[in-house]
Amino acid sequence: MAEDLPQQFEIDLPPENIAGSYADFANVWHTPTVFVMDFVTLAQPPREDTNADTGERVAVVPARVVSRIRIPPEQVFELAKALTQQLEFWEQETGRRSPS
Repeated sequence: MAEDLPQQFEIDLPPENIAGSYADFANVWHTPTVFVMDFVTLAQPPREDTNADTGERVAVVPARVVSRIRIPPEQVFELAKALTQQLEFWEQETGRRSPS
């Protein structure tokens, strides 16, 4: 395949992925070669507990990773641009601003 040709992706969405997965938040971390995004949903209501090391009272929030996505560092820039663009569209469409 010639490297100078523009790419046109044919993306297939398997039926089992159409509904997607709901996530309450995402945790992002990286290694030298990959960025990892863990999308997490709350599994149960928070409960009070005591930290075994410090004895301090804490709120334990049970949660579960519903999806882990790994992308190369080069794609993080494209993802950040796409998220920013979609957030701007959402703000224009809804008249809402994200919490500051």
